Amino acid sequence: MAKERRSKEVVTREYTINLHKRLHSTKFKSKAPRAVKEIKAFAQKMMGTKDVRLDVALNKTVWSKGIRNVPNKLRIVISRRRNDDEDAKEEMYSFVTAAQDQSLKGRGTT
Repeated sequence: MAKERRSKEVVTREYTINLHKRLHSTKFKSKAPRAVKEIKAFAQKMMGTKDVRLDVALNKTVWSKGIRNVPNKLRIVISRRRNDDEDAKEEMYSFVTAAQDQSLKGRGTT
C-alpha cells in the first residue's frame, strides 16, 4: 500500500547514469540510439512509470559527440509528473532532462 501511494507522488530526482557499462560490446553505429533506450529503461526502473519522455536537450547531449562517441557518464534529472491527457493509459509519466551541472566530482548516484 505504501509503495503504491509513493509511486503516485510528483517528485524530481537527480541521478548519474553510467552509460559506459550499459553500452559495452555494442556496435559503433548503434551506440547513441542504444544510449537513448538505456536512459529510458533507467528512468522507467527508477520512477516506476512506463511512459518515459526525453527532453530535446538530453537527446542533443547524448548525440553531441556523434553516433559512436557517447559520453561515458551523464547527470540527468528525472521528474515524475501527472498526465493531463484524458485518454492516457497511466496517470503519471517520467520526464528526463540533462542536468545543468555535468560535473561528477563528489557526487553519488542520487
